[in-house]
Amino acid sequence: MSLFRLLWLLHRWIGVGLGFVLLLSATTGFLLLKKKDWDFLQPPVVKGAPGPPEQLKPLQEVYAAVFALGLPEFRSEADIARIDFRPQQRVHKVISIHDHMEVQVCATTLKTAGPKRRLSDWLEQLHDGSWFGNFAHAVVLPVAALALLYLGLSGYVMWLWPKWRKRRSRTK
Repeated sequence: MSLFRLLWLLHRWIGVGLGFVLLLSATTGFLLLKKKDWDFLQPPVVKGAPGPPEQLKPLQEVYAAVFALGLPEFRSEADIARIDFRPQQRVHKVISIHDHMEVQVCATTLKTAGPKRRLSDWLEQLHDGSWFGNFAHAVVLPVAALALLYLGLSGYVMWLWPKWRKRRSRTK
């Protein structure tokens, strides 16, 4: 079997094997690029009340405002995945570890908006493989990335190989 034939066979079967992973990654990557444009993927940031930094409420009051809503996704600090502060909008985005939920809290008045679902967090987990478990995230996706690198390089080699051989045969 020639080197070119082996390269072609590997390229074909790795491509077939990685097809699903690449389709999933491309689809979720596209949706993640558009998450700020489409409200069903990520809730738009509400505008908080303006005011100087001295008027910003401390974090424990932000917690209390969220917990006062009585939502099952927000019962204690352990239920909070992260809090994103948007200084320009004067808003805290409080994100739950449960069900990809978000509550937005005005940083000066503590007025709340939400809860709203964040599909973008779920898409990120699909995109990086963590939704499928640690093995997929730590092993499958890095191997897929290396295989994609191989597909790209071997594709260029297979495209250039006939051109190189044709040019070489003309110079003899």
